[in-house]
Amino acid sequence: MKEEIRKACEVMYKGGVILYPTDTVWGIGCDATNEEAVKRVYEIKRRADSKAMLVLVDSPVKVDFYVREVPPVAWDLIEMTTKPLTIIYDGARNLAPNLLAEDGSVGIRVTNEAFSKELCFRFRKAIVSTSANISGQPSPAVFSEISEEIKQAVDYVVDYRREETGHPKPSSIIKLGRGGEVKIIRE
Repeated sequence: MKEEIRKACEVMYKGGVILYPTDTVWGIGCDATNEEAVKRVYEIKRRADSKAMLVLVDSPVKVDFYVREVPPVAWDLIEMTTKPLTIIYDGARNLAPNLLAEDGSVGIRVTNEAFSKELCFRFRKAIVSTSANISGQPSPAVFSEISEEIKQAVDYVVDYRREETGHPKPSSIIKLGRGGEVKIIRE
């Protein structure tokens, strides 16, 4: 696992795009602060960049670095969640501008899965995490369901966890608005 993480980080430091296992489905990832790398992910997915993508971080402390003002309820949600939870925050910062939604918000998930958590920790920056599919096609739950087109389009495919056959679910998504209002986007 350590060698896979080292290789994936090396590719992302150079502006490359990786295919990697996350705490939910397999993801296409890159340095979330690199505008050119983010642009490549949109191109690989054939997706308009007006549709924002989420990012993974390895600890709640990192959320503060990427969000101007984290609503207090976010800390409770992060701490209490028992399954992967993506929270959409207003006032994103320190990220590639083309990664953000038109309203300046960003979805961030604190991962607790061993590989993606260590990857985020070693990379020391947020990592884009978007499902490994062409936009509009079904999200592959396991590595064997990822199209050859996606596998060929990225710069590095992580070896770790390719054999898994379980069907993980995408994360729940909650949007936190100003004043603490909570809107459930996906349960």
